[in-house]
Formats: sequence, structure tokens, C-alpha cells
Amino acid sequence: MQRRLLFGITGGIAAYKAPLIIREFQKRNVTVKPVVTSHGFQFVTAATLAALTGGPVYSDMFEQQGEYPHLELPRWAHALLVAPATANCLAKFAWGVADDLLSALFVALKKPAILAPAMNHDMWVSDSVQHNVRLLEDRGARIAHPETGYLACVEQGVGRMADIESIVEQTMQVLDRSGALEGRRVLVTAGATRESIDPVRFITNWSSGKMGFAVAAAMARRGARVTLVSGHTTLVPAHDIEFVRVTSAQDMFEAVTARAADMDVIVKAAAVADYTPAARQEHKIKKSGGGMTLELTRTKDILKHLGENKRPGQILVGFSAETRDLMENAAAKIKKKNLDMIVCNDVSAKDAGFGVDTNRVALLWPAGKAAAPDHCEKGSFGGVNVVYEQCELMSKTLVAERVADRVCAMLSPSAR
Repeated sequence: MQRRLLFGITGGIAAYKAPLIIREFQKRNVTVKPVVTSHGFQFVTAATLAALTGGPVYSDMFEQQGEYPHLELPRWAHALLVAPATANCLAKFAWGVADDLLSALFVALKKPAILAPAMNHDMWVSDSVQHNVRLLEDRGARIAHPETGYLACVEQGVGRMADIESIVEQTMQVLDRSGALEGRRVLVTAGATRESIDPVRFITNWSSGKMGFAVAAAMARRGARVTLVSGHTTLVPAHDIEFVRVTSAQDMFEAVTARAADMDVIVKAAAVADYTPAARQEHKIKKSGGGMTLELTRTKDILKHLGENKRPGQILVGFSAETRDLMENAAAKIKKKNLDMIVCNDVSAKDAGFGVDTNRVALLWPAGKAAAPDHCEKGSFGGVNVVYEQCELMSKTLVAERVADRVCAMLSPSAR
């Protein structure tokens, strides 16, 4: 596949490396279209970039009458790289400012973005820049973090743009998986269900929906047609994701099973209630002098139902929120519910699990299901042989990227 890359160049001294970066991509058969800000031209010329790429250099939204480069360019590309990305550039991207071609096309971009910041150390460590970097990472941008070294201001510190090899390698990783799920249909569940007791009270849990929404976005970035079925959440999905809102466990069961047969991949990240009141009271229950006993009945096990009815070639991924015996419980669910992969985490940890932006998970899949990366391990838990990847603490966006990468590996022809 001919890979297509938009290359944004902003006004930092590291822009002088742009021609070298372009040459590295050309060696890898990547078509590059440069998009340069007005300040970027202070460090690299349009003539140099045009000579290297053999095509136009884009900088002005209004240069060609009747054309819409801020819309057409992001639709053409498989990914966007910005190197260097200045503090000004990061702020525009984080807050949706669209006052030039590069910032406007970023607003319209539905493809992966790789950003290589470069600036003075004091600027890089400032609260405002770090806040903007976190915002961009949470939305799925990949940051090629700057290195420590001599800076243009003849000082030393963190802020020098990542080396060319690292930037190119990270971009190639993104390009190689861009479109990996093109033509695939993926269903993701997210959020917490609510089981009504009476018109004003219900049983629920602490799930925010962040993990499921991040998985849906990661699948969409790889070209999948994504349906997101979500319980209660305050989050809003991207406009290109089909969104189905549900309330109860029964609602989610019906919404998921009605669509399951058409899906290539199902990722069940929702926190679905295991029990529901045996009877919902029509009117609010009034306080009385004594206590109250609430009878609960078991809800339908959606994941088990999906595993029992999984069609050949379909990938089924579950999530397992545990407080102890993580690996044993997760491995048991793989076998019991016929899963292709499970993501387990300790929800009792303060920095992971429900309601926070980070997670510390382990990914497990049956031994022999797909080729294992070198950093993965093999083990047996409760008699179930698995391959597993133990992840360090990371944002839920990055966890979602790991999950999507594993799914792509399982769907690849070499995994069959």
C-alpha cells in the first residue's frame, strides 16, 4: 500500500531538519505533502521542500480559489506528522484554534497524528504546555517526546526535538497500522448500566465510560466502522462513530445481541450490573421506621452469550475489573466465555480503574491465538495456558491503542 503522509512544519529552529526527515520517508516509499506555517518558512524554504517532494508546498488556505485544502488534505492522508511542533502549535491543536492551514486541517483531521515538540526547556516544562500535551494525548495524538541536549539558546535541558530516526520509526508504526481495520465492523460497549429500584433510585457502579470510548476511538482511527453502545456517561463520541445509548443491563443485552452477528470484532468494556431488582416500584419508596430488604435477580451474562454464539473468524474481547487474583480470574474467563482476549485491571488501585484517566492493565489471550511480541510472556493460570502483556501505568488512550494493536494482529492473515 502506498502510504500518504502530511508533514506539518512550524516555526522552530528544528525545522531545518525537515528535508532530512522527508528523505527518510521517501526511502520507505511514503508520499509526503508538506504543510508549512508562515513562521516555518523562516527556517526552511518552499523551493527546497518542493524539489524534494516533487509536488506543491501547502501553506495558504486561500491560495487556490474554489479549493478546500484544510478538508481535502486530511482526507488524502493516512496520518499527520508535525515536526517541529512549537508551543504555539500545541496550544492551537489542543484548543481548536484554526487560524492557518495547518491548525485548520488538524481540526478536520480524523486520522492519526504524531507530534514532535521542540522548544526551550523552560517552555517545555511549563504547566500550560504540559497541560496541552496531556489534552492531545488523551484525544489520541502520539507525542514523540523531546530529548535532553543542547538547545538553540545555547542552554542544556529537555526540549530538543526527538532524533530523526525516532520520529520516522514512530510515524512508520502509525502508518503501518493506519487502515488496518478498513472495511471491518467493530462494536464496543462502555459506561455503567443503571438498574431502577423506583422512579428516583437505582443501582449502578463507578464506571465513567472512558476506557470504552478510548477503545472505540482507537478502532475508528484504524479505519473501522464503529458502533459504540454505552450506558450512563457524560462523554461524547466522535461524530463518525455510531452511538447507541442504553440504560439497563437488559437494554444493553438487546442492543448488543441485535448487532453482534454483523460485527467482525466485539469489545465489551462496559461495566454491566450483575444483578437487578426483582421488581421495580412504580412510586417512590417512602422511609419507614425499620430497614428495607431488596430482592435482586441475576442479569443476563452478555459476554458469555456472545462467546456461545460467536461466529467463525469473529474476535471477542472482554474486560475484567478485579480486586484480587487478577490473572487467575482473567484466564478463567477466557475459557469460560470463549474469549479471544481479555483486559484485566485492579480497580482497587487509586491511579487505575474507574473514574480516572489512567489504567494499569494486563492483556491476556489464549496461547497460539496470535504471534506474541517479544516483550510478552507465557504462563498458565488455573490450568489455562495464555500469552500475556503486562502494561505499566499509562493513559486509557494508550491502553486502547494496545488493545487495538492486538486485535489487528489477531485479524491479520498470518494469525489464521
